[in-house]
Amino acid sequence: MNQEARRLVDRLWAYCNVLRDDGVSASSYLEQLSLLVFLKMADETEQLNAHRRDPADHEHMLPTAPEWKGRGWPELMDLEGDPLEEAYSKLLTDLGRRSDQNDHTTLSLIFNRARNHIENPAHLRRLIVDLIDKEKWRNSRSDINGAAYEALIARSASDTKAGAGQYFTPRTLIESIVRCMRPTPYDTITDPACGTGGFLISAYEYITQEYGDDLPDGDLHRLRTEAIWGHEIVPATARLAAMNCLLHSLGDPTGKPIIEVGDALAKPPERHASLVLANPPFGSKSGIKMSGKEADTEADDRDNVTYNRPDFWVGEQTTTNKQLNFLQHIGTQLTDKGRAAVIVPDNVLYEGGPGSVGDLVRRELLTGYNLHTMLRLPENIFYAGGVKAHVLFFEAVPGHRADDDPPHTTHMWTYDLRTGSRFTLKKNPMKPEDLADFEKQAFDPSDPHRKHRKQSDQFRRHNAAELLAQKQVNLDIARLSPEASAAKEPPASIDELTRSVAGDLRAALAEIDAFAQELDVDLTTVSE
Repeated sequence: MNQEARRLVDRLWAYCNVLRDDGVSASSYLEQLSLLVFLKMADETEQLNAHRRDPADHEHMLPTAPEWKGRGWPELMDLEGDPLEEAYSKLLTDLGRRSDQNDHTTLSLIFNRARNHIENPAHLRRLIVDLIDKEKWRNSRSDINGAAYEALIARSASDTKAGAGQYFTPRTLIESIVRCMRPTPYDTITDPACGTGGFLISAYEYITQEYGDDLPDGDLHRLRTEAIWGHEIVPATARLAAMNCLLHSLGDPTGKPIIEVGDALAKPPERHASLVLANPPFGSKSGIKMSGKEADTEADDRDNVTYNRPDFWVGEQTTTNKQLNFLQHIGTQLTDKGRAAVIVPDNVLYEGGPGSVGDLVRRELLTGYNLHTMLRLPENIFYAGGVKAHVLFFEAVPGHRADDDPPHTTHMWTYDLRTGSRFTLKKNPMKPEDLADFEKQAFDPSDPHRKHRKQSDQFRRHNAAELLAQKQVNLDIARLSPEASAAKEPPASIDELTRSVAGDLRAALAEIDAFAQELDVDLTTVSE
């Protein structure tokens, strides 16, 4: 992030601290900022129209009906006191009402059920006049404003902490994964649990940087409006994702939104993708069971819902483990030769006994797909404390595989970035150079088909047939050898040990909870 973007972040975040006294949380402030910035962008678009001679070249981000003339940013700039608060609240209501009229656009997504959280008119006016209106938000500054907005999302995640790990993935990790996957203008790219859109934006930026000068306008338009999309189940987070994408020149404010609001797991994917990038929500507990039965969605009551996905790999078995269900969903969403990179918590690698859903999912990844690489992530890089995670890299293999055919995975390679690593979110965050050796060894551009990989202390090769021969497939094998580990491991601090133990306990409790739910045992009724 350059100096100008940092200046903008500091100014906007400082005002977040002012609004705390009014009871406005960091997440609510960011939501209001999104709504007001959209209105300011709409006004800048209309000012550009005044310099365009041909009406056919005019763009409009807000409704153009006669009753909307003069509404939006101009009316907010002209008001203060209670009339300003009343006009802003009515504007949000009127724009949000359009989403109830089947106006399925990015505008309707951003303003759907939006409401004003800044009830102090003086503070609202200062945010409008002194902060947002002083900046230009359209096109020419997209790199600055996009970086600033994403930095504000990161600060909000850090500030709230609770649940932050479920939608915020460190930018350094996202960019490294995208460099490994090397998306092209001809890919179709999705994230079924996109949070604030980090993977989608990074993939778009990679393509435009690598191919931008050679991309025809038509291909660039397709890339911006059709070829990249995501799902997000939380409407407020989807609003942030849509705004984040717009500020990175991804998406069309008056076109179909590239962010779909809803649960991607609810039904088989309607669109398939050649590249899936995802960090599904952490945690095993879910109020929704997933089944491979041939049936429509069943709902006995609000607390007992089953999604039936006959395209899933586990037959009629059910599970509430979200990561296992997302892995199945992503696998079925890939096109022939499609590829995926998915962040999963450690328990996905070993959870469940022989024949369990976890075991079946791991077996399918090795037999029906090419699970060629796993990256063992260091601790303390996510805002959700105690998270231990891996990145799984796998590919779909064309054609039908018979039961007696050899597994599509011949060797699975694991890179251990956890052992010997000591990162913290503030004092020692993970940097791009910390992932450079992994990228070089595992995804060397001079070896695009990964035919010439070499083993090292951190990068090990494992025979897939041997892994499948286990009674229960266990993929938790990415650690260094004891000798190498002892040589690399510095002594841990009390704080690090406490976080590590807490993370282990959380993982163990999550595994017990998931196992109990698969057996339909209600742990809340178990006596002490």
